[in-house]
Amino acid sequence: MKTNSFSRIGFILAAAGSAVGLGNIWKFPYVTGENGGGAFVILYLIAIAFIGLSIFIAESYIGKESKANAASGYQILSKSQNKNWRWGGFQIFAGIIILSFYAFIIGWIIDYLIISFTGLPSTIKEAEDTFTNLITNEIGTQILFHTIVVATMIFIALKGIKKGIERLNLILMPLLALILFGLLMYAMTLDSFGKAIDFMFMPDWSKITVDSILAAVGQAFFTLSLGMGIIITYSASMGKDTNFVKSSVFVAIVDTAVALIAGIIIFSFLFAAGAKSTAGPGLVFISLPLIFAGWGVFGQVIAVAFFCALLFAGITSAVSLLEPSVRYLIEKFEMSRVKAVYLTSGFLWILGIFALLSMSADYGEMLTFFGKNLFDHMDYLTSSVALPISGFVTCIFLGYYVDKNTLKTKFSSVTSVTVFNIWYALIRYIVPIAIALLFLNKLGVI
Repeated sequence: MKTNSFSRIGFILAAAGSAVGLGNIWKFPYVTGENGGGAFVILYLIAIAFIGLSIFIAESYIGKESKANAASGYQILSKSQNKNWRWGGFQIFAGIIILSFYAFIIGWIIDYLIISFTGLPSTIKEAEDTFTNLITNEIGTQILFHTIVVATMIFIALKGIKKGIERLNLILMPLLALILFGLLMYAMTLDSFGKAIDFMFMPDWSKITVDSILAAVGQAFFTLSLGMGIIITYSASMGKDTNFVKSSVFVAIVDTAVALIAGIIIFSFLFAAGAKSTAGPGLVFISLPLIFAGWGVFGQVIAVAFFCALLFAGITSAVSLLEPSVRYLIEKFEMSRVKAVYLTSGFLWILGIFALLSMSADYGEMLTFFGKNLFDHMDYLTSSVALPISGFVTCIFLGYYVDKNTLKTKFSSVTSVTVFNIWYALIRYIVPIAIALLFLNKLGVI
């Protein structure tokens, strides 16, 4: 095995580490709460099974076959069809934009991990003020933790695929699983556990709107790290004996399981305290710390475990978001890994500072335009626009520009013809039409 390639278990853990992140433990529970629980969960599972997994397999194929960065992968495969498809650079750029604000959100988690040791807020006003003060006034604290997160990513990325990314996931993913298992075991002892299960899995279709469907598809993209160049880049370092279809299915199952478990844990905690499920983005940073504080010293222990889990999930995803840009610079411009890592990290560090300043009391107005601050624009343009477009283009590329018989031959070595035919029908017809309709609806065209 080459030192720049993943082992089979290494690829699965790295891809799972990329997929399992803040989207599972922070975003999924609050989006589920905002959209009524069980019915949204069903929509999310459908989106994962038919849209998310189909595109995940597609990106894995592009990476494994091209053995190149996300920008070059499409071009290399298209040349075999006598075409010159230039696309992947868009994905890489979207990924680095996401990472720029993802990094300082991880910084918030570090801050709350410290608060878990020193003293959690004991009233709703104190909890709200703590979080609001952090993002609007504590600029220095945010920049410090943002810098620590970026420095950590640099340290890991400089070690490369085997010694950096794979080793990180071999350590942190089992630790994350252990912490979540412990939290789930505790949640099961609470009287509210049954209510959380009902909320998560008993659908109330009256709560569902078109926005709910869009949120489910968007969540599937975000949580599986689709359209960011990550899966293509990681798959390019996949060992030749790795079954990319089975690996994709396994990663999707792990990712979905973590999201569901996180939801059950968090809603058990919320309902135990009589709190609302519709707390929104502040659920993890306002509602839960307040609940943990009410449990005394034991609550502090639970808080430390929870924020450690969130931190581990965030770091594994952050490192994976950095790698596509690094590999692109290495292969396209023949940069050393050291130079590529520092150049990419420097850019996202600076952009992240502007994004966090856009939410501050002192600089927010200066960095607000068209009714949204810079952070909101970056979040919307990546998650609501760039990622769906990337998924759509990937479907069109493999569904219409790559020869079907070529795909069938490659897939036949790792899966059955029936599975290939189902995947191909989804990627050629169902998924791109679904993405296009949802995207146009989001823009208000239909």
